[in-house]
Amino acid sequence: MPEQDTIILTRNPHGRLVLRLPDGAEHEGVTPVRAFPIGAPGEGLSLVGSDGHELAWVPRLDILDAQMRALIEEELAAREFLPHITRIVSVSSFSTPSVWQVETDRGPAELVLKGEEDIRRLDGRTRLLITGSAGTQFRVADVDALDRASRKLLERFL
Repeated sequence: MPEQDTIILTRNPHGRLVLRLPDGAEHEGVTPVRAFPIGAPGEGLSLVGSDGHELAWVPRLDILDAQMRALIEEELAAREFLPHITRIVSVSSFSTPSVWQVETDRGPAELVLKGEEDIRRLDGRTRLLITGSAGTQFRVADVDALDRASRKLLERFL
């Protein structure tokens, strides 16, 4: 794969990403895909062509120049939806299935927890991934940063 400092990424007038490789070849409709979107979102990114094949590999986003990084982050933000739970307002029942009312970084939300197995620990204790029955995933970046009432409700399911 070409080195990230020898590639050029731009946006065309139609809003699609265009990747120019060192040999001069241009690929329109490039899609950035994170290798580890939850565990290491800033590490390992593939630039994939419209045919689904990898065109370039970026080991870390922070090594890109500001303009290329901004283009990639804009594209990822438009594609990825992973709200962060900032507060658990209420839980309908301490047995599953249960309906949770939560506040997220994207506003209030409701999720139905089918079972305790839908709460996954990402790194031991502090980070969680919660999957609602509709398939939407919610992230808790740091359990210890939640307010006391939210932690108490969450502990009933862990």
